[in-house]
Amino acid sequence: MTAVPVTTVVTPVQPLLDREVVIIRAPTQAWSALDGQIGGAAIHGIYHSDVRILSRSTLTIGGREGEHIATAPGSAHSPGRADTIAFVALLRHLDDTDADPRVRAVRRRTVHATGASESVVIESALGAEVTTTVVVRLEADFAGMALVKAGLAGEPVAFAVTGSTASWSNDTVTSSLEAPGARVTAVDGGLELSWEVVVPARGETRIGWTLQASDSRAVVVGASGAAAWSAPVVTSGDSRLGRWVAKALGDLDGLRMTTAVDTTSEFLAAGSPWFFTLFGRDSLWAARFMLPLGTELAAGTLKVLAGLQGRECVDATAEQPGKIMHELRRGTLEIPGENISLPPLYYGTVDATPLWVCLLHDAWRWGMPEEEVRALVPALVAALEWMRDYGDADGDGLLEYVDATGHGLSNQGWKDSGDSVQWRDGSLATGPIALCEVQAYAYEAASHGADLLDHFGVAGAGEWREWAATVKARFSETFWIESTDGAYPAIALDADKRPVDTVTSNLGHLLGTGLLTPAQAALVARRLSSPELDSGYGLRTMSTDSAGYWPLSYHGGSVWTHDTAIAIAGLAAEGFPGEATSLARGLLAAAEAFDYRMPELHSGDAAEATSVPVPYPAACRPQAWSAAAAISVLGSILGLRPGDGALVVSPMTAVGALSVTGLRFGGADVALTVNADGEVTSASGAAIEVS
Repeated sequence: MTAVPVTTVVTPVQPLLDREVVIIRAPTQAWSALDGQIGGAAIHGIYHSDVRILSRSTLTIGGREGEHIATAPGSAHSPGRADTIAFVALLRHLDDTDADPRVRAVRRRTVHATGASESVVIESALGAEVTTTVVVRLEADFAGMALVKAGLAGEPVAFAVTGSTASWSNDTVTSSLEAPGARVTAVDGGLELSWEVVVPARGETRIGWTLQASDSRAVVVGASGAAAWSAPVVTSGDSRLGRWVAKALGDLDGLRMTTAVDTTSEFLAAGSPWFFTLFGRDSLWAARFMLPLGTELAAGTLKVLAGLQGRECVDATAEQPGKIMHELRRGTLEIPGENISLPPLYYGTVDATPLWVCLLHDAWRWGMPEEEVRALVPALVAALEWMRDYGDADGDGLLEYVDATGHGLSNQGWKDSGDSVQWRDGSLATGPIALCEVQAYAYEAASHGADLLDHFGVAGAGEWREWAATVKARFSETFWIESTDGAYPAIALDADKRPVDTVTSNLGHLLGTGLLTPAQAALVARRLSSPELDSGYGLRTMSTDSAGYWPLSYHGGSVWTHDTAIAIAGLAAEGFPGEATSLARGLLAAAEAFDYRMPELHSGDAAEATSVPVPYPAACRPQAWSAAAAISVLGSILGLRPGDGALVVSPMTAVGALSVTGLRFGGADVALTVNADGEVTSASGAAIEVS
């Protein structure tokens, strides 16, 4: 019998990220293997403005790759930097027969806002000089990030060579490379850089190259200068908190961006690699988390989003008057295989608009200059009116959403995957959908928006307080589900206004907004601290008693750092320090396991089952609101909130004794010390009130 050959069709899949190494300086990022080689995994490459400008960069010395022994992020003077990294390899094929390795290579890679550079230092402790050849092989494909995310690659790009310089380009992106002292050759669809080097006895030699890139279609660019926020130093009985804060600030610095048309207003890109641009919701939450370090980031984020605020009704982009946008891209975002096509400026989000108002109010309370807040009052009024006139499309006193295009996001809250709103039996809810946390944001926005209107002498505050009261009443009437384990709010109301009965982490977003009564807040706190939601490494997005629960589901059982941080802040604000402490300690355990660079999300597996959190292998890292969550958790542990002319401090004892310098309130520096008994002392230029 003749065997029939079997043809295996390999379907492209989204690249995994958890084992790869990344450095960032927006809008540039470089992904590689742990040894620094680029090209062995689908995500690998050097990207600029969401385009892969190099898909391969491999190094050989003396015809071999060397033996990797160390990867060192940052620099000696700034270990928290996210834009530079060193890879150390032994070169035993160039060595003598002594037991100690005496020849090694240190390959240092740095990315910057307009490209990247790399140096290789060969160091020798031998008594004789070493002559060898260093070769770097490069390839390019100009693949867009959406193509890479789908597991696909672009077509090979040809290089033009002149002396020690090479260049390559497409219709919008231009790249050039300078390799001093190298023989530069275009070979086999790639580029080869070759140096003949002599390493002196007991000495070293250095080679390197520099890459520059530009994109004529860029809509976002890297921020210039140093970060405006303060740099806190945290010392505590639990050293993990200070390490997480330090690492997070380095990552956040690398995520700073501006738009191409307003280079003075900074915001944080949502995350690397997939969301390296402005996202309304993500940038707002990250800026809100960062308020204890100053209001400059919040002011920039508010201003740039106000500049893009909706002016008219456009179904294709989901734009509406007063609406805050969802995401900004250099071109239409086509996601292969997902029937999603998003325009370059897309407004498909239900929560960014109330969150913009909440950030404006909080930034004002933290000390954002009056004239800057006053300039945004017209945008505030427009945002409030959007909630009433467009966000509540059916006039029932609640905000809901539906994708009218058929190719936009089907879910438009922060859990925006297609299966994120489901019944406890696993079936999907049908829209229009009214999410529980969106009602909390809307209530808070209307209430605090009214406070801003009063302060700045603008009419209408009473109307918005009445509107907020209606939201609160409607929520209490329609969202609560009775259960033998105690009542709880539904994740959402479906198209028929039925409460969708899955227990989810969305509940944590209700706390601290004023939407709940004390008795209702206690019921929510009990749910959040249950073993079905508290994994020991943070808050699960979906309870384990739901049919759709899976620990590696994007929004159906995984743990999101920012989501947990919001719950921690709400629990602390509502007077549940024990429940807040449990979740905070879970995040600290996860942060340690991830070397303090918290990913976008991780698995919801229980801490009792795994000694370290299981990665969600396609998660963004670094990610703005995951990194900024470190500052939010620090603020929650200290119990920070702006009072009337003073910073209120009401600490928890989650990490033992705690000393923090480098906080900021009302433009003044703040330093706080909390002893093991919770007693507070302060040395600061701002008034402090201990509660």
